[in-house]
This record gives sequence, structure tokens and C-alpha cells, in this order.
Amino acid sequence: MKRLDPSFYEQPTIELARSLLGHYLVHDHLDGQIVGKIVETEAYLGAVDRAAHSFGGRRTNRTEVMFGLPGHVYTYQMHTHTLLNVVSGPVGTPEAVLIRAIEPIEGQTIIDMNRPGIKRFDQTNGPGKLTKALGITMDLYGHSLQHEPLYIVEGDVIPDIEAGPRIGIPNTGEARDYPYRFFERSNPYVSKFR
Repeated sequence: MKRLDPSFYEQPTIELARSLLGHYLVHDHLDGQIVGKIVETEAYLGAVDRAAHSFGGRRTNRTEVMFGLPGHVYTYQMHTHTLLNVVSGPVGTPEAVLIRAIEPIEGQTIIDMNRPGIKRFDQTNGPGKLTKALGITMDLYGHSLQHEPLYIVEGDVIPDIEAGPRIGIPNTGEARDYPYRFFERSNPYVSKFR
């Protein structure tokens, strides 16, 4: 499995959100390896996007990594969930792509241990669900996706991609309606919100 080249992450954020679909997110564990095909993403356009944590150029300890090199991990806590984002945009332009859902390819036994009693299609069909399933924590904040234990490798082109509004951002004015969510049409692992 060939890792995505660092230059891959230098695409404009909306293009990166689409381009990540079909590639494989890999998390190495002591118990083995989990591999999941990325099937849903959301783009956040930083300073000009009211739904982004860095809207208006907001620079805090939480958003600091977004001002750095693309291809690094931006994790944050939402309620009891850790959410996983890929930093995008040029240095100094705080943008990111949220990984919303994956289709498990390898490591189902580990996923079942991390998400016991949860139906297969509901284990990774949301941003907080997939991080629990893969054992991704805040410890990966700022991690480069070029290195273990978390990285993205080349996958397949998804021919049938659909775009729609992002999910779960009700108090963001017109930004809640931007069609910045991308997903593989008809994939059962995509979030159930349509």
C-alpha cells in the first residue's frame, strides 16, 4: 500500500475533500491494523467559512495546527467524541477536511472490540463513530499522515460521488447550506442523514 504523497494534500480544500474519497485510512494498533475506505468527507474553508473553527482567522491552541502544513491531523473533542480532520490549504490558511465515514476493509475484529454490540453498518458511519472504532484519540493532534500509526494510502477512484450540505452545524447562518459534504452514493457506511 502506497501512502499518499505530501503534495496530494496541497489541493484546494473542496477538491481535497472529494479526492480523499476511495482512499484508505490506516491505523496501526498493537492488536493489528485497521483499514477503512474513506466514503464521506466535509470541507471547512477556514477564515471565510462561518462553520469552521478558524472562522475569521481565529487562532487558538485548538486551531493552531490548521495554520500549519497540509497533511497533518486536526483532532478535536465534540461532546464525548474525538473528530478527525486532515489539515488542508496553504500554510497560514486554516482549512481542513473532516473524515465523516469509512467502510471497514481490514481489522473488523478490532472494530468489534472497540464498538461492542453495535451493528456493522453503524460502527463507522459518522465522525465520532469511526474514531471510536479505530481507536483514534486526541493524542494524534498534529500528527503527520506520512507516518505511523495513522496514515492514508492510495485506493480506488469512486465514480459516483454526491455532494450535499454539511451535517450538525445549525447555528452557522448560510454556511450550513453550503454543499461541502461529499460521499459515495449508495454506500451503506455513509451517515444516515441525507
